[in-house]
Amino acid sequence: MPKALPSTSTSGRPALRRNQACRSCRKRKLKCDAARPHCGTCVKQWQALVSVPAPVGYAHPSEPQCSYDPVEGLTLAPDTDPVEKIRQLESQISQLKGKLYEQQARSISPNQTPSLGAKSTPPNIPRPLSDNGGISLPHASLMNVITTDSPESRFRSESGSPELRSASTSKQPSDPFMELLFSGWNPDLPDPATLNHYIDVFFRCDPCGSRVLHQPSFLASMLLSPRDPGFPHSAILHAICAVASRWSPQNVVTLPDGTRRDQFAEFHAGKTRQYIDKTMASGEDIFSVMQACILLSWYFYQEGRWVEVWIFAGFQTRVAVPLRLNYPGTFSTHGNSSPGAYLAPPKDLRDLESRRRTWWMTIVFDRIASVGGWIHAVDERDLGTELPLRNEDFESEVPIPSNPQDLATPDVFIRHPPQYTDSFLLLIKAVMLFGRVTDFNVRGSLRAATAPSKNQNPFFLDGFEALDKLVCVDFLENLPHIFKNNSGVTDAPEGGSLDTDLYMVHIIPHAATITLHNPYLDFTDSQCISTSRCVNSARSILAAYYMLSATSLDITRLHPFVTICWYLAAVVQVQLCKYFIEIGDTDRESTVWGEINVLRFAMLAYGQRSPIGTRQERLLQGLMREIVRMTAQKQPLEVGVPLYPFSSTTLWRKDGSHSEDGSSIPLPVSPPMDDHSSRNGSRPPAGWPMPNVTANSSPGSDGMTGFV
Repeated sequence: MPKALPSTSTSGRPALRRNQACRSCRKRKLKCDAARPHCGTCVKQWQALVSVPAPVGYAHPSEPQCSYDPVEGLTLAPDTDPVEKIRQLESQISQLKGKLYEQQARSISPNQTPSLGAKSTPPNIPRPLSDNGGISLPHASLMNVITTDSPESRFRSESGSPELRSASTSKQPSDPFMELLFSGWNPDLPDPATLNHYIDVFFRCDPCGSRVLHQPSFLASMLLSPRDPGFPHSAILHAICAVASRWSPQNVVTLPDGTRRDQFAEFHAGKTRQYIDKTMASGEDIFSVMQACILLSWYFYQEGRWVEVWIFAGFQTRVAVPLRLNYPGTFSTHGNSSPGAYLAPPKDLRDLESRRRTWWMTIVFDRIASVGGWIHAVDERDLGTELPLRNEDFESEVPIPSNPQDLATPDVFIRHPPQYTDSFLLLIKAVMLFGRVTDFNVRGSLRAATAPSKNQNPFFLDGFEALDKLVCVDFLENLPHIFKNNSGVTDAPEGGSLDTDLYMVHIIPHAATITLHNPYLDFTDSQCISTSRCVNSARSILAAYYMLSATSLDITRLHPFVTICWYLAAVVQVQLCKYFIEIGDTDRESTVWGEINVLRFAMLAYGQRSPIGTRQERLLQGLMREIVRMTAQKQPLEVGVPLYPFSSTTLWRKDGSHSEDGSSIPLPVSPPMDDHSSRNGSRPPAGWPMPNVTANSSPGSDGMTGFV
């Protein structure tokens, strides 16, 4: 056991210089004699520690925990040779640089510009050599030579360093890898050219997290030095790489269950989680890391990794509430004796709007993650933040007063001020409307004596009629004309376009309708309003897919929540198919099989890029097992299936007509909401007309909405 060295008299011992005491004594502000290898104070404390038996599962340190900073004129600890250590590090760097050069030699020409198309892939970027070891290496090669006339040259000075151009005047050739490291570039990030490729893909293709970031200022901040405080936080950049790799994949492997896994995306998702864990412990850069958490949450959602989705949904909301983002203006000092514990007031209008969007994307994610029947993390009554501005106003930074609407506004779902309305604002309202349905179902079943059944008249339930009218009629009927007659799909010879937000606005209310009425379905009752509501909504979702699939647009660009909407529509069709099997109606059964298979293949097509589609299709197959056993069809899962899967020319014809999977099924439609039958019971009066509802009707027709 080390012995404490005899202390020297105060008068005979020279005063210690700055940082000459050991780290442990400096940290605890104790006197230190700077004895080597262990000071007297640390030895005494260690002796006192080991004199007491260690608790179960714990072992005392074998020597005092005493270490020193390297100080000029003093030797290091006996077991450390700085010359040898430097020699080892230099050898390791030399070996790693050699391997990087070898990988670069096998890659494509460095002058080739990465394609920025949504379906394209970037150059074959080498993988990191190792995630272990002494030095953390870039996940993508930093050896790409950037030409002086390429767009990426704006990151480099004349010497090739990614510092600002004015930061260096040297014209001597140097190593790009070392320049990036010494410039402060995070070695875990891809090189600037590749990173900018993913940032561009992210803002053009991502339908979720890109709404949080202000694109013009974000791109401008990428021109700064990596050491500049205004440079984007590494957590956000890692999250962008993970999200954007969906449209520009590399190193994709197929798991035994058939789902895809992008190793590049997983690496950057893991790095983002490390920043989140660090912030959970220290609170450092909490707002930027929270934004990165939102991006990562949508990545997990598109992967169909539900446990992580639920965890991150809860984490986001609980972080946002102490930051007071749920207050008007995203800031408040009411009842706060320590304002410094929360975010400072927004610096400018851009900062204010960025906080609004961060809050609302947090709430939207919570609502979407809860559609399975979970209680929401934040009650609607606690959402005091005003709705955000339009996308164009956010990006242009034109001074515009805050949105006058919030969720407490009485007519927020049916009145849409033109200067504060675009497809993104309508999407938020549609998701919050779905959230009200989830609240109604969860709270109704939480204390109900019995579960909802088809023998129950839901219109007698408190609040059901008003919610049904809002979800099934009022929201879609009161959309502004420019959005009501536009489904978000534009297919023109010069090039089509897809407004994924607006597309979702038109189908989310139908998915909410199915969620609200599905417990009360009764196909044996031709006058049941819930049956009519669900069947018409399922066909509306199916018709919206027919419209999109008849174009050359990429359905994988849709919001991932679309797979849940397809699944809900398929659930109704499965129940309808079972009913037709039971009554022996083979013709209409075959038609419904075709519709089910159309939705199945829509999920599989979406799953080619986002595993959530494949997972939802597999879940649907489990639901179909009963009807597969019951049916007399020889190959029910192939009814209406094209010869070549995902072929729009064989499954979906562009002339607007469809094969048997799109034919009509005469089923009842619901009465108008102003009729007395909807207020007094679930059955319309005798002789109520029941026109056919076709799956290929236009979205605005009576057949599609189910109202006459």
